Amino acid sequence: MNKPWLGHYPDGVPSDLGEVGYRSLAELLENAFQTHAERDALHFMGASFTYRRFGALARDFGAYLQGLGLQKGDRIALMMPNVPQYPVAIAGAAMAGLTIVNVNPLYTPGELAHQLKDSGAKAIVVLENMAATLEKCRAKTEVEHVVVTGLGDLLPRVKGAIVNFVLRRVKKMVPAYDLPGAVRFKRALSIGRKGMVRTPAIAPDDIAVLQYTGGTTGVAKGAMLTHANIVANVLQSQMWNAPALKQLAPGEQSIVVCALPIYHIFGFTVNLMLSVRNGGAAILIPNPRDIPALLKAIKPFRFHSFPAVNTLYNAIALHPEAKSVDWSAMKICLGGGMAVQAATAERWKKATGVSICEGYGLSETSPSACCNPTDRSEYTGTIGVPLPSTDLAILNEEGAHLPPGEVGEIAIRGPQVMAGYWNRPEDTRAVMTADGFFRSGDIGVMSEDGVFRIVDRKKDMINVSGFNVYPNEIEEVVTQMPGVVEAAAIAVPDEASGEAVKLFVVRNDEAIGEDEIRSYCKANLTGYKRPRIIEFRDELPKSPVGKVLRRELRN
Repeated sequence: MNKPWLGHYPDGVPSDLGEVGYRSLAELLENAFQTHAERDALHFMGASFTYRRFGALARDFGAYLQGLGLQKGDRIALMMPNVPQYPVAIAGAAMAGLTIVNVNPLYTPGELAHQLKDSGAKAIVVLENMAATLEKCRAKTEVEHVVVTGLGDLLPRVKGAIVNFVLRRVKKMVPAYDLPGAVRFKRALSIGRKGMVRTPAIAPDDIAVLQYTGGTTGVAKGAMLTHANIVANVLQSQMWNAPALKQLAPGEQSIVVCALPIYHIFGFTVNLMLSVRNGGAAILIPNPRDIPALLKAIKPFRFHSFPAVNTLYNAIALHPEAKSVDWSAMKICLGGGMAVQAATAERWKKATGVSICEGYGLSETSPSACCNPTDRSEYTGTIGVPLPSTDLAILNEEGAHLPPGEVGEIAIRGPQVMAGYWNRPEDTRAVMTADGFFRSGDIGVMSEDGVFRIVDRKKDMINVSGFNVYPNEIEEVVTQMPGVVEAAAIAVPDEASGEAVKLFVVRNDEAIGEDEIRSYCKANLTGYKRPRIIEFRDELPKSPVGKVLRRELRN
């Protein structure tokens, strides 16, 4: 296969992953616990956790899980925001040989029931704020063991008690719940401390994580990510980030802002696991939507890496408190999860002095597949080039490879591509080609020299009188209009053209009305791409990661 993208690789970044060195996630974690024992691994609400303590807590929790009778390959659901208990539970479960099922803590009882039933999870760790949701659906699932934790459970005793008291009694953020037999997280650790975790033989192709897709195309499916998938993607990401992080002073520990939810595969692999592999420290942000709290949490640190999505970068760049943060140590801002818009990139660079380095991936690819070189100093508007040991292709409807310059479906082949969808062989066959490529559902194009650009999601494409209109393009144009903060475009039925464009706009200048938007679009978009309907909103619906939910706007 011709690989023109290799010409864009920075000096020192190999084209191939080479020898992996770890057979499992448990090995990677244990190696970090021993190698970096005295370094800080996690920072949370003013408390720090060394790798030694992180490892000890993980072993205690792993021993507790095995003491329950859970066997290698059993599924354990983890339903928490970014609190220290989450990394501890991940590491403990990995050491016990269990399969991790990452769960969005904002799920409704119906969504949670589907994921627990579909995965066959036998155990769950849940933040007490969400325990009432579990109560409403537990009877419909196979969950036998429940561990409940409070936000402050791993903080120093007095501070932790105050944090939990305020959330429960003052802010009343913990609804009443009844979960018979549930064990508190600290009690589980205490029980586990009396035993010893015995990590079973784990093969690279054993399933490490069941990562559920968002369900935007119907019922949410579990992508089977093996130990080899996750480990490969951690090492690929480490190789790719090396040109940016080699700018650190000799011996300086890398610090990452972990604002992306760990239950999202971007946060799981590119934030947490990559930080652990680097012997770095992660600043855990439990609620990235609370921008003042986020900025307050990162102010004490000289942090170097800030992976995020477009909406989070935009919200921070627009916040007046952003000026009070010292951004001078930051070396890399990885943008992923959704398209990074030029207007956001410009605002971010102006606010922080650092450009966003856009990448691309999916739950099914662990997630990273493609990224701009991290030694570039400017935003490019592309998703860059495939990572080491990764091939990308542009396919037509029949699965044939298209030449550079032609628009088609992006397909990915590499060691990070999932083993398939959990208990869904037909769905797996539908997305995998005979030669091992995963069909992403994203529409893109490759340049002559091997640089890839996303056009849009296949399912979001708008057909206006036979012309393909891509919402990303419209949103990209409109968000560059002064006074516009966010925009989202969707298809609406139209008698004359089949479908028409409806545009939702969030503005910070009330002087901008429909006429101004239409005039701007007329100057910057060809006729059939211009919105037929314009609606102003105070905010756009978003996923917990910050993706704009076009499907909710369509509904």
